Amino acid sequence: MSVSMKNVDAAFQGVGQKPGMDIWRIENFKPIPLPKSSFGKFYTGDSYIILQTTALKSGAFHYDIHFWLGKDTSQDEAGAAAIKTVELDAALGGRAVQFRETQGHETDKFLTYFKPCIIPLEGGVASGFKKVESEKVEPRLFVVKGRRAVRIMCEQVPFSRSSLNHDDVFVLDTASKIFQFNGANSSIQERGKALEVLQHIKDTDHEGKCEVIIVDDGTLGSEADTGQFWGLFGGFAPLVKKLSVADDSLSARTQRKLFCVVEGKIKEVESALLRRDMLDTSKCYLLDCGSELFIWTGRNTSLDLRKAAIQIADEYLSDQNHPRHTLVTRVIEGFETLDFRSNFDKWPLTGQTPVSEEGRGKVAAMLKQQGVNVKGLLKAAPVKEEVPELLNSAGKLQVWRVDGNVKSDVPLVDVGKFYDNSCYIVLYTYQGDKSDRKEEYLLCYWLGQQASLEDKAAAATLTNEIYLSLKDRPVQARIFQGKEPPQFLALFQCMCILKGSTSPSQKENKEHTIMLVQVRGGSRHITQAVQVEPLAVSLNSSDCFLLQSSVKFYSWSGNLSTPEDQKVALQVAGFLKPGVVARPVKEGLEPPIFWSSLGGKRKYPSHREPKDGTKDPRLFHCSLQQGQMPYVTEVFNFTQDDLLSEDIMILDGQNAIHVWVGQHASSNDKVQAWDIAQKYLERAAGLELASRDTPVFRVLEGNEPSFFTTYFSWDPSKAIVGGDAYTRKLAALQGRPALIENPLSFHHIVLNGEYGSACDILLSILQNSKRRMSNSPSGSEVTSTQRAAAMAALTPHLTSEIPQPLSSPAPGTTKIGGFHRMQTSSNSQRAAAMAALSSVLGTPATPPSSNHAVPSLVSKVDALGDSDTLFESTSSKSEDGGEENEEISEVFGYERLKTSSTDPAPKINLKRREAYLSSEEFEKLFGITQTQFYEMPKWKQDQRKKVLDLF
Repeated sequence: MSVSMKNVDAAFQGVGQKPGMDIWRIENFKPIPLPKSSFGKFYTGDSYIILQTTALKSGAFHYDIHFWLGKDTSQDEAGAAAIKTVELDAALGGRAVQFRETQGHETDKFLTYFKPCIIPLEGGVASGFKKVESEKVEPRLFVVKGRRAVRIMCEQVPFSRSSLNHDDVFVLDTASKIFQFNGANSSIQERGKALEVLQHIKDTDHEGKCEVIIVDDGTLGSEADTGQFWGLFGGFAPLVKKLSVADDSLSARTQRKLFCVVEGKIKEVESALLRRDMLDTSKCYLLDCGSELFIWTGRNTSLDLRKAAIQIADEYLSDQNHPRHTLVTRVIEGFETLDFRSNFDKWPLTGQTPVSEEGRGKVAAMLKQQGVNVKGLLKAAPVKEEVPELLNSAGKLQVWRVDGNVKSDVPLVDVGKFYDNSCYIVLYTYQGDKSDRKEEYLLCYWLGQQASLEDKAAAATLTNEIYLSLKDRPVQARIFQGKEPPQFLALFQCMCILKGSTSPSQKENKEHTIMLVQVRGGSRHITQAVQVEPLAVSLNSSDCFLLQSSVKFYSWSGNLSTPEDQKVALQVAGFLKPGVVARPVKEGLEPPIFWSSLGGKRKYPSHREPKDGTKDPRLFHCSLQQGQMPYVTEVFNFTQDDLLSEDIMILDGQNAIHVWVGQHASSNDKVQAWDIAQKYLERAAGLELASRDTPVFRVLEGNEPSFFTTYFSWDPSKAIVGGDAYTRKLAALQGRPALIENPLSFHHIVLNGEYGSACDILLSILQNSKRRMSNSPSGSEVTSTQRAAAMAALTPHLTSEIPQPLSSPAPGTTKIGGFHRMQTSSNSQRAAAMAALSSVLGTPATPPSSNHAVPSLVSKVDALGDSDTLFESTSSKSEDGGEENEEISEVFGYERLKTSSTDPAPKINLKRREAYLSSEEFEKLFGITQTQFYEMPKWKQDQRKKVLDLF
């Protein structure tokens, strides 16, 4: 495309030279830059152009251009915005993706620029911007809705009771208070998103100083709060049932139609199957996909033709009666989006244009003539090969080879040797970075290319058994031969992949056969060696190779290899053949026997095969639909907060796929995590974006390894907070304690310097547990009536409920962080209190004298939390009559001490089952000595015992 700066608006000169955002408002059909202080403020009567510049790992810049149209903007202004985006793209070298955004129907990517939401302001530049009188603030009502977590919209609706319904969440902003009304059928994601909108309004329009009131549909809540809310609508009245409206994003697409722009008109391209070769580089095309219209622009088209295609597309939408909010996306040849390419049959990537250097050069030259600084426009930053975050190297490594349906230990001297006709299981145990966790695990199974299907299936089964035995804590990984990620390779001093078997007879035969091994030292942490065909064509000048002939052992170094590479090759030689010294040979100085061992000298490449191209990480949200493929939606500009505890997410990193499983995802979703990853890879492979053999890591929320968290600005405190997304955000908004999930998946209380009654704490646990079990907010709230009844039931059985200053705890209390935990005077008091609360919550009452009074309530709350965490007895006797600190001399085996034992040990202190273990068995089970164990806080002791079935 021939570009003349005379055709490009002066406002666009020099833009796009650094990452960030630029915004222009259309005023009198000209783009006027907005100051950063006005970013995110959009007026309904205006049109805007937004440029988002992103630095890619490849060193190049990626450009997204959006033009946003307010609902009251004029047709002329909207047309000017569309035309100016074409000029902006030309100024950037003709390689930006362009999106038309209409108010209330913005794309997912656009919305992520302005988190948590966009709240357009009334008026515009033509009307002089309407201003709200400060002494009279009219209530504003917003609806937050959307079935999918990443497609939840916030929209202002008329302030009327008729706008409310049972299916959505509403935020009502008044002069002094903000209300959130949770429809009974609304989702956790909608409620959580609404809290973000509420917080945004509070900070933006109330300077962070206003009362926040939550009103739950179908519950009484606080009568005063509920009364205030309904009073604003003229009093309470039943809500009308919301009409069923299909989710636009999930609606079936109409039949795709392709049109070619010819002399100002469009002509349909007749074909049952769309192919890449139908697109002519000198023309523009329209692709109608029903809910989205694409404009494809060939690289050899003029600027005038590109502008004309925009206008023709607008006329087409009007003629075909498409909704005004239909998404319009313009792509340039060589920079097509995934959504566009997916409409074509087997879109080839070989013709992709990585960067338009010619276009950039022409634009830069013209800008330079006009005195614009073009530094950085012609040359992107050099690409650096990145080594991802690796695990602590001081851990314990265990390797097993799969043999039928059993696994056998790999001898220490052979750890690191993998044979291509076998499968292996690798468990790495290491000290995590988190202070409250003793150990973390990485559990992998490696599948050789020549391994049988039976061995591959057995490897998956045996790995899962280890996973379950470790209480679901390990990060799991499935790794195919040839696709080993750095995190896996770094576990070994050298990983060497060999051909053949591990049987002694074949090992002996290998001593006398010719073997050629390619050595690659990726970094000082990673060394990999792979046996290749013993032929001269297998060599290359960039690497080092080990050649075992019938009589000699050579270490061959290519002329382009480094001294470090050559040193690593000798170390690998010592690993493969201990005690045998390899003879160094440089390229070009080989003896005749070297070439004869390789079948004669042949021409070979000077460089190794290039690795897969560097790509930027992408996050996807997965919606599972019964009997169908999972619906995968990309989360743009993602942060840690986008990892939703109720869902499954896929993080597509540079060298592996990470399936993140939320703690509150349904059991069915958790089981299908591997299948979701496989289906994602199959789809990506069909678009030539990834290999089906890409490594897959399964990461459970709360057990994120460092090589996962490195993709985020990770806040460890967020990772340990329990409860669903709504519960967490509500607790943070109200500044009250929330639940914490510790690494063993039990609960204790976030303290944060706050006070709280034992009743509140217990009810918090109950509420969280009930929501976890139902996986739905509907009917899971603890009402004020329940809370009041629980308080009344508990109060007579507690010594006191008055919080004491942190510096002076009251008698009978135990200080834990910011709380003072009230202690009961006896076990009977504790049991009576628990029984009283059980009766209020509908749990069958258990006589206080029963040893099972506490477990009866614990079972009600899904065994979350230790009752002693809430009510700790001052008595030194355990409930079975044994002394807590009595000396124990008898020893029993673990199987007889478990609570589920079929042959239980007789007459033992049931509160101290672990004390009857031998020292050796105790350390084996707990990983620490008995002395270290009893130095731990009691709640930690009880959690450890509960995991081991000793509590």
